[in-house]
Amino acid sequence: MSAYAEHIKTICSRFDKALEDNNFESVLVYSGQPRVDFLDDNAPPYRVNPLFKYWVPVTESPKSAIFYRKGSQRPTVYLFQARDFWHAPVNVPEEEWQQHVDLKIIDDLSMLTEDLGSDLEQSAFIGEDFAQPVSDWKVKARNPQALIDHLHFHRSIKTQWEVDNLREANRLAAKAHVAAKEAFFAGKSELEIHHAYLGAIDFRESQVPYNSIVALNSHSAILHYDVYDTVPPKQIRSFLIDAGARYRGYCSDITRSYAYEEGFYANLVEAMDKAQQELLSEIKPGVSYYDLHVSMHLKVAQILSDFEFIKGNAQSIYDKGYTSAFMPHGLGHFIGLQVHDVGGFLKDDKGNSYERSERHPFLRLLRDIEVGHVFTIEPGLYVVDQLLEEHKDSADINWEKVDELRPYGGVRIEDSIVVGADGNENLTRDAFKELGAE
Repeated sequence: MSAYAEHIKTICSRFDKALEDNNFESVLVYSGQPRVDFLDDNAPPYRVNPLFKYWVPVTESPKSAIFYRKGSQRPTVYLFQARDFWHAPVNVPEEEWQQHVDLKIIDDLSMLTEDLGSDLEQSAFIGEDFAQPVSDWKVKARNPQALIDHLHFHRSIKTQWEVDNLREANRLAAKAHVAAKEAFFAGKSELEIHHAYLGAIDFRESQVPYNSIVALNSHSAILHYDVYDTVPPKQIRSFLIDAGARYRGYCSDITRSYAYEEGFYANLVEAMDKAQQELLSEIKPGVSYYDLHVSMHLKVAQILSDFEFIKGNAQSIYDKGYTSAFMPHGLGHFIGLQVHDVGGFLKDDKGNSYERSERHPFLRLLRDIEVGHVFTIEPGLYVVDQLLEEHKDSADINWEKVDELRPYGGVRIEDSIVVGADGNENLTRDAFKELGAE
């Protein structure tokens, strides 16, 4: 049986259980459609419903839908192909997935409702419903949270087909990262580096899974920086790039940091890379991701001590809360159909959730690690003046050393990991190794 055949069999089983547990006979998953801007007739780039592309690798066909009846083991895909002379037709090549579904081509949503008849009224609807006629459809429930929680909890365990797609997404992004690195060392501006990234993989900006972070010098301290200066700085010091790619709807998310010259910052990057790889060795089924996050803070604390940013040992630096000022974000997150994939707070498929950590409120993943989980590991260290204000009177902090780092901004290293029973796969580093780049 092929990887996709196994995948859709698993998805059918997951939907069967979710529908049974929540008293639904069937579900209609709507792909979504573009939403025009306020007081305008233009829409931003369309993003498909993740639970639609969970079934089939179709990401550019708005107004399509998937109908699935509990126990049928075979979904019906209503693929919308508009009769439209304004736009290019959606190209859906012949692929294996079409052998595992009942495919029906429609050019009007009334064809879907007529085909489903009374089955529509008995179905749970999952998707956006801001526009007619979808908003007027009579269904049993719209986006029932209990059903969605059930599906999201189990989505965290990736099928082999999903891992294969994530692997390809990392290969694409690694290739683009290499081009961006070369542009950085050639003295290019942030915008030129961004163009080099996209050009290396023939992507439009709307095709990457999130706004790429292309940050030179102090911009690296802005965690979601996406401005892109058009002129390179007079003195180039550092480069942080956080950028990914998509393959068949699955995402990659890679961060690398580079020093323009040898010295203080290059040593800091090396130390962070070493700490990140130590964290990777701690990933095992049964380990709490929260404990892994705390381990990361202790490693960042050790770097803060070793580089004389802060007086004290790693434990005391963490206990006093200093690491949160230098490393404010979470260690990582699930990744898959979405960059920040879902289910990180769910305890079970009944919707019971972990409370956000008061000490680490920005951590997106609190579950114990399981075989089949795919998540990122992305430790960092930054000079964020807003966060340092709380410690402005601290005698423990070496402010001259902080000032030395400030022009460089910060450092972050990020890989995506597939958890295995007998060892893990590093999708990101493997992709770079294939290119001879790491």
